Amino acid sequence: MPNTDAETLIQSYYDAFNAKDVEGFLALLTDDVVHDVNQGGREVGKVAFRAFLERMNRCYEEKIVDLFVMTNGDGTRAAAEFTVLGVYLESDEGLPPAEGQRYSLPAGAFFEIRDGKVARISNTYNLNDWIRQVGG
Repeated sequence: MPNTDAETLIQSYYDAFNAKDVEGFLALLTDDVVHDVNQGGREVGKVAFRAFLERMNRCYEEKIVDLFVMTNGDGTRAAAEFTVLGVYLESDEGLPPAEGQRYSLPAGAFFEIRDGKVARISNTYNLNDWIRQVGG
């Protein structure tokens, strides 16, 4: 049976993302949050996550739509499936040049929840599809 507290937390997470509410977003995370970046490394802590958000907000204009959240019964795990609608604003290191390209990308995320906050986020999407869409 789904856990409504966990569902609400994940919905709030994406609401803050869509609003570009960095402080509200960070308030939903544990201090030692673990972030598994898609096809990248593992970052730990709110300081690293803040830097990630600032880079994302600088380089991309993104909105999460068609969000579907799944949780386990005790509210310690969640998964989300969604579509990222975006505009590539500023060239990101190691990626093709930005020229205002629009993209639509199916994506997902897995969450660990502890004490009512997000303790781990593991994001996944098809980077090759994104590169194809932005003309790389």
